[in-house]
Amino acid sequence: MLNLFGQVREAIARATWALLNGDLELGQTVVDGDQDVDELTAELELQIWSRIEADDLDPVALRQLVGLLLILPELERSADLAEHIAQRALSNVGPDMTPLARGIVQRMSEVAAEMWQSVAAAYIAKDAGGIELQEADEELDILHDRLTTEIGKSETSTAVAAQVTLIARFYERLGDHAVNLSRRIAALQG
Repeated sequence: MLNLFGQVREAIARATWALLNGDLELGQTVVDGDQDVDELTAELELQIWSRIEADDLDPVALRQLVGLLLILPELERSADLAEHIAQRALSNVGPDMTPLARGIVQRMSEVAAEMWQSVAAAYIAKDAGGIELQEADEELDILHDRLTTEIGKSETSTAVAAQVTLIARFYERLGDHAVNLSRRIAALQG
């Protein structure tokens, strides 16, 4: 499971690099890598279900396993969002963005990656009690608004503006998934 947290965080960083630097090869690597995440997620889900079906579990162990089943889709969907960003890199959207828009995207990536690092650390520690993501999530919301405003007032083509608007939404959703995961991790302890 921890491997999935790392893969999502890495996919976010790599997709952003590919987008902002026009690195089509890296973008394709991120897109292709999403299949690995999908396969690992499916494999882990099967292992958890096998354990639930095979064992006579006490309520605490059963709760833990159900909690893990609830975490898996958040991880898989977040990897999909990183893939969507990488797909925009393959369309070479990054070079057509304004310098300010590119800077906002970079910051959104940094905030999202930091949130994912915090969530992974909470998962490792089995304690999300000390994790505070609300401020970072709010920053992503503000950056989302700034990016859509910037792209709306720029002379960027309609096609690029539409893609950048989606990119803003992808990062904002990555933050939302990190917040949801922190709640799920906290519930595992409850």
